[in-house]
Amino acid sequence: MHTPDNSHLYEEVLVSPMYLAGSNGTGDAGFAPIAHWPHHYLDDGPCQLLVTSPDQRIRIGWFGDDFELWKITAAEDATSAPRWTATFNHVTPAEIVAGLTTALAHDYAEAAASNTNGRFLTGPLPSWVDTVRPLTDAGWTRDAGAELGTVEIIAPDDQAGILIDKRGSGPYRKAVELWAGPPGWGTRAEAVFTARTPSHLVAATAAVMADSAPVIRERHQIDRRMEHLVTLTPVAPAATAAEPWVSRSPTPLDVRRTAVTQAVHRAARAPRTAADLRVMAARSRTATSTRAGAPSAVPAAVARPLLSPSAPRRSR
Repeated sequence: MHTPDNSHLYEEVLVSPMYLAGSNGTGDAGFAPIAHWPHHYLDDGPCQLLVTSPDQRIRIGWFGDDFELWKITAAEDATSAPRWTATFNHVTPAEIVAGLTTALAHDYAEAAASNTNGRFLTGPLPSWVDTVRPLTDAGWTRDAGAELGTVEIIAPDDQAGILIDKRGSGPYRKAVELWAGPPGWGTRAEAVFTARTPSHLVAATAAVMADSAPVIRERHQIDRRMEHLVTLTPVAPAATAAEPWVSRSPTPLDVRRTAVTQAVHRAARAPRTAADLRVMAARSRTATSTRAGAPSAVPAAVARPLLSPSAPRRSR
């Protein structure tokens, strides 16, 4: 990470592609879809925050000091062993985690309304095609050189992919891995799903990776080793290089951008409540209207995770 030695490093920028944006320090985006579920703060343990469905069958754990920052599970009931597990490491953008938590919130609400067990316990489909469809629809292609018994779909820039491992047996084996970035502790994002994870939940997570919308980060949050792989666009317009001392009146576009940025800061520093979700919705509407009037605007999705060590899993 950059040494924070000047204000330029704290400038907010839009980062694209999103899957290479890394962490911005908190997990707000990942928790936002389930902000209305019970929160359990466990400051003394490795799991610092546990958010559960009302019946505790779904559990989303935040391990703020670990390499595997997120651990998400679903079980038949509150006391059963997990049917499946998904983990996200410290480099994974929380926006990607939100793809899974959004799908889980929808599945749980649907199950409660219909008085059924819920799709989050249905298990994977026999074919891998639907699992990767959001990626192939976005132009990702199959790697012909993948190992026998595996399927790998690679992004057009070769900097992200999904690996489906059909070898081995057992419900707790690692069957699917979403990855992004070059190998390395601070550069490789990894999301791992065990064998019985429902296909539509993996697909929902993958769909976020396929989304072309950028995300907001501060410049110092971008690892130096990633700078040549991403596009950074300042959120706020800078003064001209020729006359940096010139002060100008803010335009309506500047005002809208400032309002969005302030809303993001407030949301990042306060617990998620129903009011926070209304702020997020308002920000999304503002971003949409801003895009209509200018080519560069703040996207609707913003995020937050943390850091910790481990060796890279893949050598790609």
